[in-house]
Amino acid sequence: MPSLKEIKGRINSVRSTLKITSAMKMVASAKLHHAQGAIANMLPYERKLHDVLVHLMAGRDAAGAAAAGSAGAFATGSAGAATSSVGAFATGSAGAAASGSAGAFATGSAGAFATGSAGAAASGSATASDSSALMEQREVHRVAIIAFASNSSLCGAFNSNAVRAVKAVISEYRSAGLAPSDITVYSIGRKMADAMRRLGYPSPEDYFKLSDKPSYAPAAELAQKVMDLYLDGTYDRVELVYNHFVSTSSQPSVRETYLPLSLPDGEGECDYIVEPSREELLGRLMPLSTRLKVYTVLLDTSAAEHAARTVAMQIATDNGNELLSDLTLEYNKGRQQKITSEILDIVGGSLQ
Repeated sequence: MPSLKEIKGRINSVRSTLKITSAMKMVASAKLHHAQGAIANMLPYERKLHDVLVHLMAGRDAAGAAAAGSAGAFATGSAGAATSSVGAFATGSAGAAASGSAGAFATGSAGAFATGSAGAAASGSATASDSSALMEQREVHRVAIIAFASNSSLCGAFNSNAVRAVKAVISEYRSAGLAPSDITVYSIGRKMADAMRRLGYPSPEDYFKLSDKPSYAPAAELAQKVMDLYLDGTYDRVELVYNHFVSTSSQPSVRETYLPLSLPDGEGECDYIVEPSREELLGRLMPLSTRLKVYTVLLDTSAAEHAARTVAMQIATDNGNELLSDLTLEYNKGRQQKITSEILDIVGGSLQ
């Protein structure tokens, strides 16, 4: 049985740990609130852009553009500006993107999306042939996996779940006959990079900063690099593996095919008036949507990480409080027994 001094030392240790877990829970909760705001601002814009692409792809073979309906018109002018009554989308000479009332997305602390000289939203060099090539289905001989995790631990099973999901994807491709040299893993986050390095799949570059502070410019740079490698035939398929933020208590691992692009066929006639041509517009919007996807997943992963850490620190705090209560009870019992024993010794001595 431990002495009272040992029990007291354990109590002090638990109290110190509780201070740390409580502080980390509050910090993670604040970061989660910030990340939720960022992803909430991004999703309406991305969904509207995806809806525009679906409609354009559905009617790209039509002889003429359909008239704009009540849902919203889409038009481009000489500068490349496009507006919609349910969510405006505009591209200028610098390629700036903005959404309207249906999904406002503006730069701010919650999550900025702005393109300038560091990374244009729409590439002037994008062509209709590039957009078609991004949708080309090929036999898979070489594959790239963009895997997302965090730089730090103390977030429950967040990192282990992400690593396990990537291992499953790698095993699937290995079973299909691909050699380790045919699989490239772009690891976002130190925990993912360390795990993949041990498996023999080191990341071509370090992307630790992307996990700490999600930013559009470096995310778009990574997306463009992978896109170029796909277009020149280096990769036949590119996949995304990450933990998706559903709620504070749920962050399931998700696997998505990033390239080739796969857009569902739209239903009915396209309700957009397109100038100068549908193909030219697709040539600009598809690369933009592809770059934007990596940034959106980055924000999603960040929110999932902070949610997992908030829950993990809350559980750790609850367990610590329970352990502290048990230790305190044990200490009080031991102290009471010691006092009783001393009293008995005094009483026994006086009787003698």
